[in-house]
Order: sequence, then structure tokens, then C-alpha cells
Amino acid sequence: MEITYLLNSGFLVRLGRTLLVFDDFEDSVHVVDRAVEQADFDAFYIFVSHAHFDHFDTHICNYADCVTKYVFSNDVKHTRRSRIFPSEKIVYMKRYSAWQDTHVSVRSFDSTDVGTSFLVDVGGTRVFHAGDFNWWHWTGEPEKERLLARNAFQKQMKKLEGLEAEVAFFPVDGRMGDAWEMGAKEFCARTGTKALVTMHNVGFPAWTPSPGFFGEGREIPYWTPVQPGEHRILEKEGFRE
Repeated sequence: MEITYLLNSGFLVRLGRTLLVFDDFEDSVHVVDRAVEQADFDAFYIFVSHAHFDHFDTHICNYADCVTKYVFSNDVKHTRRSRIFPSEKIVYMKRYSAWQDTHVSVRSFDSTDVGTSFLVDVGGTRVFHAGDFNWWHWTGEPEKERLLARNAFQKQMKKLEGLEAEVAFFPVDGRMGDAWEMGAKEFCARTGTKALVTMHNVGFPAWTPSPGFFGEGREIPYWTPVQPGEHRILEKEGFRE
């Protein structure tokens, strides 16, 4: 599996001759453009977890001629921006729904913000992209709001309990201060995620797990990209450049 960072929650994932692009709202170093120009793929999917500006931008319509499908969270349907996309190329997914074709199968889950998260299976290799699903614990918010955020996160984790994935893309957002890894820690503890890529941390230093983050006797490879265009190859032993 080859993974290249775009920005924020945006990534290009190559699995054999299948390309998966997630939440490409900005690609300043033209990672996706180069992949399209090389034309070294049989299937090409662009996922949008929700319609927030830092996850969805209409420049991805430029790939309409070569994309296999746009897989959009259902909230995108209600935006004006969605109208420029060819309808026959779009799959809109509500939460807890499923879709597949001959190359990929996709399951959607809920978010604790807007839209969905995605579990994508390509030939038995599973990729989870959380979108804006996280334990959004903001310092300074009223205790009632923080309790609601905790309950929403725990409710969704019951649906994700035991989920298996070769890699998960999950927010570790520096704006939350000391709470920035709370959601990722809980997610890793309760799922069978084999590798972690952190996201949604623009403008903050790279994350390093706190002691005991992965729990006693368990540790998985992780990567916390900072600069657009950073690239890693994920193998059984972990990430390598």
C-alpha cells in the first residue's frame, strides 16, 4: 500500500492498480494530477466524507473523465457545489449503508460532526477513513457540551467495536491541546486497526504517541504527516519511505 499526504484529511492511497483519494480539498503539490497523468491504474475512486470546505472542493470535478466513481457522503448532495459533477459518476452514501462494484466494497459509518466515515475494502485490504469522526473534547466548552461530545463518540464506537483494518486515517487535532489524542487512543484500543495515520492537524507539530498510548503489550505502526506530498509505503513491518 502506497500512501501520499495531500493536506488536512486528504490522502492518495494506491493498492495495486486501484487508486483511492480521500477528502482532497487542496493538493498544492499536484499529487493526484501526477497519478492521473501517469494513467497507471484500472480503477480510481474519490471519496468525500462531508461537505466542509477543508474536506470538499470542486477541483476534484476535473477528474470526471477518468474517475470510476465519486463516493460522497449524503450531505454533499444538498450543496450547490455537487451540481457540477456528472450524476452518473456519483454514489451518495447515507450513514450505515453499503455499496460495491467489481473493484471495491464500501461501508459507511456515522460521524460526530457532519457526514460519514468510510471503510473501503480492496481485494481484502481494508482502509478506514474517519472523516471528522472524533472525540471532540474542547477545553473551555461547558461541561454539558463536553459530555454530549463524549456520549456521541462512545455511541459510535459501539458500532465500530472490533472493526478490522490494515490502516486507519484518524484525527489527532492539535487545537484540542492535551485532549488531541483521546479519540485516536480509544479507537485503536477498541478496533483491530493494524496501522494508524493521523490527520486534521494542519499548522501543528507532528504527533508522537504518549507513553502507553497503544496499551500494554500492543503497539502498531503509525505515521503523522506534516508536509503535503509526504509519501510512505505500508508493509507488514510498518511504514517506510
